[in-house]
Amino acid sequence: MIKTSALGWVNRMQRLQGLLRKEFLQIVRDPSSIAIAFVMPMVLLLLFGYGVSLNARNVPVALVIDQPSGVAADFAGSFRQSEYLSVVQLPNMHVGKRALRAHRVDAVIHLRSQFAREVQAGRSAPIQVLLNGVDANTARIIRGYIEGSLSRWLQQRAERQGQQAARPVMLASRIWFNANVRSRNYLVPGLIAVIMTLIGAMLTALVVAREWERGTMEALMVTPVTIGEVLLGKLLPYFLLGMGGMATSVAMALWLFDVPLRGSVWVLFAVSAVFMLAALGMGLLISVSSRSQFVAGQAAIVSTFLPAFLLSGFIFDIHSMTGPIRLLTYLVPARYFVSFLQTGFLAGDVWPVIFVDVSALAIMAAILLGITLRRSRKRLD
Repeated sequence: MIKTSALGWVNRMQRLQGLLRKEFLQIVRDPSSIAIAFVMPMVLLLLFGYGVSLNARNVPVALVIDQPSGVAADFAGSFRQSEYLSVVQLPNMHVGKRALRAHRVDAVIHLRSQFAREVQAGRSAPIQVLLNGVDANTARIIRGYIEGSLSRWLQQRAERQGQQAARPVMLASRIWFNANVRSRNYLVPGLIAVIMTLIGAMLTALVVAREWERGTMEALMVTPVTIGEVLLGKLLPYFLLGMGGMATSVAMALWLFDVPLRGSVWVLFAVSAVFMLAALGMGLLISVSSRSQFVAGQAAIVSTFLPAFLLSGFIFDIHSMTGPIRLLTYLVPARYFVSFLQTGFLAGDVWPVIFVDVSALAIMAAILLGITLRRSRKRLD
């Protein structure tokens, strides 16, 4: 009995070895899988790392001064020193409003003719600010930059006069986890989650459908291999490819984009392995449900990439979403991986966060792989 069981185990290992060899040869002969695993992460990271920023810099701002004076010139000089604003002076408000409508500037700062007289008299001197509010988020950022420059000018003016600026409350701010306020430090870790979702889903969404299209699935059906061995033989090679893409993405984040990694590398790759199983499970489930590579590819993009991009917290804050959409995000594996990556890169190994995220990912991976195995049958219908 023991001898028969051992012989069966050896036969299973030999069959699995043959399936793995077949799949690796298929990967070598079809370089698209290697391109998805290694080239696509590099391209996406370069595009987002260098091309996308949540920081507004060199914002074009128009300054209109009705009556030039030393006070107005001092005010304008303070604004020109800002690294966030690019100030251009215009002759009047008519030209300023026209520039704002034409989107040549994003804001207009108007100093009325009595501005210098009111400031020198110590009275309130209103300043008119017009903002382009089409993009509400950018408008709020620009407003903050203008208010910051104004506050700095008032402080500098008070210091030159040997006075204290009238501030009943002093704000002392300290930024945790991302002291330089670089949006790249926030975007790149989140992008790794989106990339890993796309890699895992795209790599495996096509493998079973490709067997059906090429007619090789029928040949597998008449062999002694079990459906579990077929799925495992397709899972392992692409798991290794996906983890290779993960290593490439992390290396670019650390050494090309200078994103800090404050957590453990081993914890990072352990949790990434769990997430990769969930992503591969989604791809395999799509693949066993479709016999067309085109349909499988489209389904993978719609059901995995788009939710990972829009509902994971990568760019859009989950807490700002409506209730039903916020509940829907709990079904997106990338939500938990984005949370783990941003915490691990910027804050370190925060175990309560890691435990919740990895538990959710492990449950999702088990459910997806279990459903895939249940839906897979060794038959032609």
